[in-house]
Amino acid sequence: MEKNLKHDVRAIARQFQIAGEFAGAAPYGSGHINDTYCVTFNQGGTRVRYIVQRINHDIFKNPVALMENIRRVTEHLAGKMSGEPGASRRVLTLVPAKSGGPVHRDAADNYWRTYIFIEAARGYDAVENPAQALSAAQAFGRFQKLLADLPSPRLHDTIPDFHHTPKRFAALEKAIESDAVNRAKLAQAEIDFALAHKNITSVLLDAKLPERVTHNDTKFNNVLLDDTTGEGICVIDLDTVMPGLALYDFGDMVRTTTSPAKEDERDLAKVKMQFPMFEALARGYLSSAAEFLTPAEKKFLPFSGKLITFEIGLRFLTDFLAGDTYFKVHREGHNLDRCRTQFKLVESIEQQEAAMNKLVETI
Repeated sequence: MEKNLKHDVRAIARQFQIAGEFAGAAPYGSGHINDTYCVTFNQGGTRVRYIVQRINHDIFKNPVALMENIRRVTEHLAGKMSGEPGASRRVLTLVPAKSGGPVHRDAADNYWRTYIFIEAARGYDAVENPAQALSAAQAFGRFQKLLADLPSPRLHDTIPDFHHTPKRFAALEKAIESDAVNRAKLAQAEIDFALAHKNITSVLLDAKLPERVTHNDTKFNNVLLDDTTGEGICVIDLDTVMPGLALYDFGDMVRTTTSPAKEDERDLAKVKMQFPMFEALARGYLSSAAEFLTPAEKKFLPFSGKLITFEIGLRFLTDFLAGDTYFKVHREGHNLDRCRTQFKLVESIEQQEAAMNKLVETI
């Protein structure tokens, strides 16, 4: 089972406070950033599973600060849910390293962590229906609500300025000006679209909204749904949990959940904001989050979907103009295709924005 693994997972797992005998390991999940393994231990005749993960320190430059964030967040969530039925399945549980901390550093300077595996639940790469979207949005809203009273100090910024749209726009302007690989002529329509939307980049920052503890990667597959009930039970992938605006999380849900098309779809006719999906997200999220959101935060929910979709489009366009130096590409013009789907989704949101605003007012 372990012959073809990239790392000696047996030796790494033994560096954590796990009882019993190692019984096997296999690669796990569809993530692209960290190396993830499902590890099984035999504990008195019962097979118990764990997730063992190498943190990609090329992306996350300070794994110790990142793990400090995750430790504080998971402990706070566990404390808030203590006594609830099935509480242990509703929050990720870190297994301490034998050194006592939340992370093990190996001889090759890799940083590792271990979670207890959450059984009878799974993540889905694609949303199948509005009911699933509602469940996921409820879970992300509950996540923010439970962390609204996280005691100080402030969490570490694991990726500084991650959703600072004006800075993302400035990076695009720089890429247009330098035109490092002579591609600007291939993307003139997209450049024009971006420049025409410059006025939206600072709207949320100018609104002086409260800082929250946010997830910052609210893709649908970052919520585990219960195999039996379909309920969104646990928010996972906490690497980007840090201070931010609640609207960044909702906006990214709109971006990643409401369109049936893939992120790099070439047939732009398939790219559209499906209103029933937006309604499910808004109702699910507000069922959990309404009690702590300010009126201004609630008002900007539809706009946030447009802004975050535009911001990711900016990043794809910037990378295309710079020669594909950040996002992995698998074909010629891949980042430009990605940019086009995002900008098409922005247009679709704009066409329905009045109806989206009206809906949110009624919830």
